[in-house]
Amino acid sequence: MAQIFETHRDTFTLSTDPNRLDMDTVNDFLSRAYWAKGRPHERTETAFANSLVFGIYAGSRQIGMARVVTDYSIFAYLCDVFIHEDYRGHGLGKWLVQSILEHPDLKDIRRWLLATDDAHGLYQQFGFEQLPEAEKWMQRLRPFPGE
Repeated sequence: MAQIFETHRDTFTLSTDPNRLDMDTVNDFLSRAYWAKGRPHERTETAFANSLVFGIYAGSRQIGMARVVTDYSIFAYLCDVFIHEDYRGHGLGKWLVQSILEHPDLKDIRRWLLATDDAHGLYQQFGFEQLPEAEKWMQRLRPFPGE
């Protein structure tokens, strides 16, 4: 388990303290995200409890987040990246991704993966690229109950 990490930029705080997470806000964010539509709240809460989560806060208000699923050595999956609509366009997404990749427990990860429909330009700035041999990768996708 990673130690709690915290950094500041202007009036914003980025923290991995799970006690700061506002799960109502998280579920509200994800209800508007194309990749999480229909995800049951209890599944989100379990996923966040078992991941390294980075929250961005304006004071005590949560305005952004990202989740990393990792073994802290070889592999990490970056997901559930979200900045509240009112705070977009201020570089917070870049700050979030940069902070994650520079986190002391994650900076030496060999392979990072993520999936995105619309933020390729953001992630390319940090060295992410299309999978060169995508045909080698496979998935098993099961619907949530009721889907």
